[in-house]
Amino acid sequence: MSHNPTLIFLPMLAVVALTFVAFVRMAAARAAIFDSMEPDYYRAHLGKPEPESARVAERHYGNLFELPTLFYAACLTGYVMAVVGRWTLVFAWGYVAARILQSLIHTTYNKPSHRAGAFVLGIVFALALWINLAVSIFARV
Repeated sequence: MSHNPTLIFLPMLAVVALTFVAFVRMAAARAAIFDSMEPDYYRAHLGKPEPESARVAERHYGNLFELPTLFYAACLTGYVMAVVGRWTLVFAWGYVAARILQSLIHTTYNKPSHRAGAFVLGIVFALALWINLAVSIFARV
């Protein structure tokens, strides 16, 4: 059963919003410690490292440019190929939920085993999304 293909852009917008929230959090963390850093640190990131709070914020922001690129590509592929169905949306929203959970863990109490669980769940949803798309694509070949 096909759905309105533009619905695939809603989970994409959710991850984009999460990325901007992470950027603001990173900027705020860096602004809070800027005066305590060596003057040239941000030129080449050499010298005494940032405190953990700023490093976690920076890593969290950077992570949103890794696996999410495959998520964006999958969503765009589904849209272009006009194969956005119920399962496509379920897997896309599942990925968003896992990514938000991972982000919440990473930016609050940051227990690696919990964060890893959310990460693996996101991987499973991203893989399921791509398998779903591959089946749809191969059905047209």
